[in-house]
Amino acid sequence: MRATPIRSVLRAIGTRVRATPIRSVLRATGARRRATPIRPALRATGTRVRALAGRRGTGTAGGAGLGVLFGRRRIRTGVLAAVVALSPTTATVLAPAAANRPAAPIGTAAWRADPRALPDPVTADPAAVRRFYATEPPAARRALALRYPGVVGASDGAPVALRYAANRVAMRAAGPRFADRPGRYLLFDPRGDGRAAEAFGDLARADRIAVLVPGAGVDAANFWSGVGGRGYRALARQADQLYRSARRPGFAVIAWLGYTTPKGVSLSEAREDLARTGAAALVRFVAGLAAVRPHATVALLAHSYGSVVVGLAARRLPPQVTDLVVVGSPGMGVDDVSRLGTAARVWAGRCPGDWIRWVPGERVFGLGHGRAPTDAAFGARAFGTGGVADHDHYFAPGTASLANLAAIATRGALR
Repeated sequence: MRATPIRSVLRAIGTRVRATPIRSVLRATGARRRATPIRPALRATGTRVRALAGRRGTGTAGGAGLGVLFGRRRIRTGVLAAVVALSPTTATVLAPAAANRPAAPIGTAAWRADPRALPDPVTADPAAVRRFYATEPPAARRALALRYPGVVGASDGAPVALRYAANRVAMRAAGPRFADRPGRYLLFDPRGDGRAAEAFGDLARADRIAVLVPGAGVDAANFWSGVGGRGYRALARQADQLYRSARRPGFAVIAWLGYTTPKGVSLSEAREDLARTGAAALVRFVAGLAAVRPHATVALLAHSYGSVVVGLAARRLPPQVTDLVVVGSPGMGVDDVSRLGTAARVWAGRCPGDWIRWVPGERVFGLGHGRAPTDAAFGARAFGTGGVADHDHYFAPGTASLANLAAIATRGALR
């Protein structure tokens, strides 16, 4: 049995450790160092602790540090519980995941005040939205896009070309930073961290659609340039690489940034709050695709924290979704594939050098995302990631990973 250091446990809650283990736990949570040892805290959680004094490399209670290695799942769980118990921010950590709705589009108030009783941009079913636009004359549609570009551009169920046109108007209005940005967009909202969805390929005629769902750190500012200025971490670039790699007629890819992602190393990466809001937005977005392209099948490809979003959305997705694919995943919110509540094929890939492997497959006090999808016990279909050496190159050209992702996205099977 491989020993798991406490460092791994802390990484699961987004904390970096550079000092001795217990001091780091306390510093990371902002707790004062108290005389109460961690053993009683672990006992309070129902976890047994074996005596470690005198073992080589472990030290003793009176030594310079406590270099404890934890091997059993129940002990890892107990330590994580103890960290939470010692934190002065326990109330925040233990708070239930928020059930926030995605933000209403720009211009929603004016749209709702329109005397024509237009379909509500937040509550109207995408199928109803599609029916509304189908009855509107082309000139009336264009007039709505010009008057309410924020609403029309974000209207799941609206005609694809109309959304492109509306979002182009919105991007010009947002100023030079976005005005001249090329591409076709199904979503654009510069507020806060921003939201965007760019399409590659002929979406209006596609019979197979792939939607990329990003993980932590992605926002409108780095959507095209990449997190930290690293181009290979740009969501739009990854979508373009997938589209080019597939080389299949009737295939389209969407780089979907439809939710606020976690930022940096923080507890938000270990919680589901942002993922729940993202899942609600994703369900609606995919329902909109199904409304306008009912005969097309859809594959959702998620990286890192994005796989939590997909996992939480899984049981509410329309039957057009045939494949759920995760890479570099910390978990999907469940411990086995049957609990996702979906008939779609579920795929998982992770390279040996991905740091995400150190995240324990635990769920404690609202922290953690369950068993890794690459664990055989989870039950997902595994695929190779040859050529990938870290957490961020799963869509890199020339890798077996990208080739397999393209194969799954285009035909639901490996090469």
